[in-house]
Amino acid sequence: MEKIKIAIQKSGRLSEKSLDLLTECGINVSNGNRKLKTDAHNFPMEILFLRDDDIPQYVEQGVADIGILGQNEVWEKEKDVVEIEKLGFGNCRLSLAIPKDEIYTGLDYFNGKRIATSYPKILKKFFREKGRDVKIEELGGSVEIATGIGLADAIFDIVSTGSTLIMNGLKEAEAIIKSQAVLIGNKNLSTAKTELLERLLFRIKAYKNGQGKKYVLLNAPNEIIPDIVRLLPGMRSPSILPLADKGWSSVHSVIHDDDFWEIIDELKRLGAEGILVVPIEKMIL
Repeated sequence: MEKIKIAIQKSGRLSEKSLDLLTECGINVSNGNRKLKTDAHNFPMEILFLRDDDIPQYVEQGVADIGILGQNEVWEKEKDVVEIEKLGFGNCRLSLAIPKDEIYTGLDYFNGKRIATSYPKILKKFFREKGRDVKIEELGGSVEIATGIGLADAIFDIVSTGSTLIMNGLKEAEAIIKSQAVLIGNKNLSTAKTELLERLLFRIKAYKNGQGKKYVLLNAPNEIIPDIVRLLPGMRSPSILPLADKGWSSVHSVIHDDDFWEIIDELKRLGAEGILVVPIEKMIL
């Protein structure tokens, strides 16, 4: 049987998250001895463990059919691949940072400045569009120390919490672009591999749809059901089932974590009883 080959980071911030996603999709991957290539046990898939900045090239050339990596690497490498699905993890931003004692006056601050980065293409494009003249110092790593050793006046790098900047005497001056993990693919997949990709996407979307949501079951007198329906729209509308007790119904619906406590408080105020809240693992729309 033909297998689909997926490339993921062999180490780094997206490596474990990528493996966790495959696990949530029911794909059993074992890489206990840190091999660079392994097979899934219950899905026609081969997993390649690569450097994240090599993944776009491998996918473009068809060595891997698909890959999981940060959008920032996709944009920087500018390879001829297709972005298939945003995955909702690995969220970060690419930002300009300056020494903490400097006074930031806007983008004009960077005119004539030296900026160290591992993302020169993204940075050049940004300043070209903004009409600012800067000198870019390209580095492969340890960008945050560039100002401290006199190599640059500022840096452009990934920021998640900002703690690394603080540790190196820097402060975030300007957030340029947001990035997250994404599934990319080769543009010329065979019919068989396209079908395997669709099977994988089905599982990924079912997992993503369930994230940040709760399944709610409650009992309520029939006279307040219209008010509860307005409060709990569900996927299309709530499920309403009659109870053995006359004049009462059971209502089943889905709510988002962001609205959870406000909705629960309102349900109690309306007169709902026996409210049961269940986490959702997967949700197929």
